[in-house]
Amino acid sequence: MTTTEPMIADELQEPSSPPVSQGKLIWKRFLSNKVAVASAILFILIVLFSISAIGIGPIHGWWKYDYKSLNDQINQGAPSAEHPFGQDRIGKDYFALTMRGIQNSVLVMVVLGLIASVVGVVVGAIAGYFRGIVDAILMRITDVFIVIPALVIGSVVGHMFGGLGAFFLALMLGFFSWMGIARLVRGEFLSLREREFVEAARVAGASDMRIIFKHILPNAIGVVIVSSTLIMASAILLETALSFLGFGIRPPDVSLGLLISSNESAFQTRPWLFWWPGAFIVTLALLVNFVGDGLRDAFDPRHRRFNLRKMREEEPEPGEDGFNGPRTGAALAEDVL
Repeated sequence: MTTTEPMIADELQEPSSPPVSQGKLIWKRFLSNKVAVASAILFILIVLFSISAIGIGPIHGWWKYDYKSLNDQINQGAPSAEHPFGQDRIGKDYFALTMRGIQNSVLVMVVLGLIASVVGVVVGAIAGYFRGIVDAILMRITDVFIVIPALVIGSVVGHMFGGLGAFFLALMLGFFSWMGIARLVRGEFLSLREREFVEAARVAGASDMRIIFKHILPNAIGVVIVSSTLIMASAILLETALSFLGFGIRPPDVSLGLLISSNESAFQTRPWLFWWPGAFIVTLALLVNFVGDGLRDAFDPRHRRFNLRKMREEEPEPGEDGFNGPRTGAALAEDVL
C-alpha cells in the first residue's frame, strides 16, 4: 500500500460540507450589499424613533409635546431648544407633527405594498398558469387599470376614503396598484409552468391550486418581493402628491405630504416648515429604493450593476496571461470557461 492510498482514504471519509440553501445564499448576497443593508437599518431606525418619540395609539412616547396640542409660540415659531423643529403657525410642535407624519406615511407605504402584492400575485398567477381565455380576460382588465393615471385614481379614492385615516386610504389605494406585479408574476408563471417539477406535480395528482401556491409561487417569490419594495417607494410619493392636492389624509391627523401642503405659503418666510417633511420624504423613498435594489441583486445576481472601477482592478495586466496586446475572443472565452 502506497503512502498516497491512506491519504485518499482519509479524504473519502471526511464528511462533505452541507449544501447551502437558497434562502441562506440570497441572505448572504443581500448582506454583501453594504448600501442596501445600511439603508434597511436606517429605515428601521427612523420608524422606531418616530414611534418611541410620540408613541403609538394609547402608548405615549418620550417627547413631551403632543402633535395635537396647541402651545405658546417661542421665537415666532423658529427652531429652538424647546422646539428643535420649530412650531407651525398655530403653535403646534413641529417635531411631534413630523414624527406623526412619518408614522402615517410609512403605514400607507407598507399597507399599500402588501395589498398590491397580494392582489397582483393572485391575478398574475391565475393568468399565467391557466393561460387561454382566463389570461386574456385578466390581462385586458389589467390594461384598463394601467391606462388610467394613478393620480386620477388616487384622487377619487382619496376624496372618498381620505377622511377615514391612513390605513383605509392605503387599503383602497392598494386595490388599484397591483397591475405591475400582476404582469411580472404572469411572466414568471408562463415560464415556470413548463418546467419538469411542475409536470411531475401534475403526474402525482396535485391540484391546480397546490401547484400554483406550493410549487410555482415559491420559485417566483423574488420578483414579488423586489416589486413590492419598489411599489412601497412610489406609495409614499403618491400619498405626498394626494395630500398636497387635498385628497389624502385630512386634519386633525397629519402626514408628511399634508405638512408640506399646509405650509406651502411659508416656504420663504419659515422654510423649516417645508424642509423637515420634505427631507424625510426623500430619505424614506431613497432608502426603500436602495433596499429594493439590494433585494433584486440578491435574488438575481445577473441584474447586478457593473462597477467600472472593480472591473478595471480585476482586469489582468498585459502579458499576465502570456499574451501581450488586445485580448481576442478566444482569450475571453477561456476566462469565462
